[in-house]
Amino acid sequence: MTTSKQEIEVKLYTPNLKSIIAALEANGASLKSERVFERNVRYEDHEFSLTPQGIVVRLRQDVRTLLTFKGPGIVENGIISREEFEVVVDDYDMMDLILGRLGYYPFMAYEKYRTTYELDGAEIVLDELPYGNFTEIEGDVATIEVMIQKLNLSDAERMPNSYAGLFDIVRQNMELTMAHLTFDAFEGINVPAEAFIKQGETKPPVVDDSDD
Repeated sequence: MTTSKQEIEVKLYTPNLKSIIAALEANGASLKSERVFERNVRYEDHEFSLTPQGIVVRLRQDVRTLLTFKGPGIVENGIISREEFEVVVDDYDMMDLILGRLGYYPFMAYEKYRTTYELDGAEIVLDELPYGNFTEIEGDVATIEVMIQKLNLSDAERMPNSYAGLFDIVRQNMELTMAHLTFDAFEGINVPAEAFIKQGETKPPVVDDSDD
């Protein structure tokens, strides 16, 4: 199965996911997918030209394997809009081999647990990553803004960077050396909120790439 769409979403830094679950349930949200573990691998070419262009090529494994391409994004008020193509593939190893033959190599892996809800035309995902918890809301811009109000998230910081981009910022700020964003690598490490702010800035930086 292949899907193509214009992805419109906002990423919010939300350490306390329990309060968001309570708000979702109080508003009658439906559980679309129970908590599942994901392993994501980002690919680059040998010139490392994709990330600077805001392009994402990714293989994701959860209950299935998904190949994703994302084009450059436009950010307005913390909401990211970009073209996205996805296809379910049967064989992860074969897809990895094909990408290699096309000149792409895996340069970064990241892990997370994801729980997915639906409410009033929006998809809301609760993400648990090795460095913190986040909520992503996907829909049209008006729906996203309404959902932020409904879930009492008006004060939550909007994070226009990708999880990979935030990983780079955290590593720089905390002087970490791990190559991949995994739970094993972050075991015993507490990441404070200020670690997501790029040095020299007072708020999270403008997006350079994005992947959810």
